[in-house]
Amino acid sequence: MSLTGLEVFDETLHKTNTWLKEIGEMLGSDRHEAYQALRVVLHCLRDRLTTDEAAHLGEQLPMLVRGIYYEAWRPARKPEKIRSRDEFLAWIDTRLPNTALVDREDAVGAVFKTLENHVSAGEIGHVVQSLPKEIRALWPVTWASSGPVAK
Repeated sequence: MSLTGLEVFDETLHKTNTWLKEIGEMLGSDRHEAYQALRVVLHCLRDRLTTDEAAHLGEQLPMLVRGIYYEAWRPARKPEKIRSRDEFLAWIDTRLPNTALVDREDAVGAVFKTLENHVSAGEIGHVVQSLPKEIRALWPVTWASSGPVAK
């Protein structure tokens, strides 16, 4: 049964709900907090990437998640000069709502893992390689070094 009457909208709602469920389960949080984590981490990652790399990643996101990703984006001012793990986490910390009960590092890990689960390995490899080593270390273990590791 269609929720919206348009298959493309039903599909993106389903995919977005899948992403939020995964993030929520990893964080032990509700859907609202999962959404907040997804939004903030995607924005920080997007703003740290070059414009081309941000666009390549955006192409692989479900339509609704893509809308969240591009919300308030100003590509002319990118990439941000976030070079260290602490700067990346501080950026996230200042943008997570005060009501959020999720740890910023856990939020990053959950969103990165969800990206890894749903975006092509090639694109994730490009994203990870474009990040400084300290930020790269926040990715799941399979990407934390310089590339994919056999599971």
